[in-house]
Amino acid sequence: MEKAQINWSDLSFTYMETDSHLEYYFRDGKWDEGAVVKGDQVSLSIAATCLHYGQECFEGLKVFEDKNGDALVFRIDENAKRLKHSAETLMMEPFPEEKFIEAIYRLVRENKRFIPPYGSGASLYIRPVMLGVSGLVGVKPSDDYLFLAFCTPVGPYFPTGLKPIKLLVEETWDRAAPEGVGHAKAGGNYAAGLRVSKKVKSLGYQEALYLDAKQKKYIDESGPANFFAITKDGKYVTPKSNSILASITNKSLMTLAREMGMEVEQRPVDIAEMDTFKEAGCCGTAAVITPVKTITYKDKSVTLAEGDEVGPVVTSLYNKLTGIQCGDEEDTHGWVRKIELD
Repeated sequence: MEKAQINWSDLSFTYMETDSHLEYYFRDGKWDEGAVVKGDQVSLSIAATCLHYGQECFEGLKVFEDKNGDALVFRIDENAKRLKHSAETLMMEPFPEEKFIEAIYRLVRENKRFIPPYGSGASLYIRPVMLGVSGLVGVKPSDDYLFLAFCTPVGPYFPTGLKPIKLLVEETWDRAAPEGVGHAKAGGNYAAGLRVSKKVKSLGYQEALYLDAKQKKYIDESGPANFFAITKDGKYVTPKSNSILASITNKSLMTLAREMGMEVEQRPVDIAEMDTFKEAGCCGTAAVITPVKTITYKDKSVTLAEGDEVGPVVTSLYNKLTGIQCGDEEDTHGWVRKIELD
């Protein structure tokens, strides 16, 4: 397979146009068979419900090339299930799970020359999106929907290795309302955090750590990612709340932590417990794990990493999961699927 003419070693985590994207429409009560569309432009009604009433949700997953030149995708079935959940939450027509998997395979085949080579540390990032596209001016669900999927080659999130970040606990603004749609992967949830992200960065931190919106007591999420901590007594602890997006990465890390002999607790985590943390991380598709250097809450700060040093448990979890994703570690769970490119 001839690769695109890209300097793979200099690839950053940014968008790059590829050969094509896919578009599937739901009209007259059914999904069509989809079309391969050249370029990266989409045509929408100026009254589309996605633009005015927030009927939009999305997913994110990666494809890796292994040492045999095969294309591997990680836990794609979980992405299909989560997109269905997000769509139903936002009163959108769900895209069938099997059709989702077939569409991603199709997209990868159409853009296979953009799959970064094994050993480059890069991957092909896949972004499926669902949009309400009916032109309406009244507040109600769309009649018609667009499922589209595009891809872009991306470099490693940390090109020079894992780098711990400083978190500031956000006390003023909330990421999601109690019993709202924080558990859906909706664009509006991310927009709600942009002002907080800007604020904490202006104060010298890399990201915010949110508390629950109701009691301002329990850890919620860290910006666009789930949060977990390794306690001083060796437990993997991660928050549980209806406002938190169910992270596929976090779900996988919990399984790996159990296999490492750790006790895993998914429960409400009081911010007062930060004194019991020995290591911590923010986890998601993009970075897999972003190690935490410090957590600052009010006038108190706890240090979890000295300098750029990353703790041994976070390092082991990161290496194990990324090894499975790119085919270097045995996949005993059936998480990885090979995409036939021909």
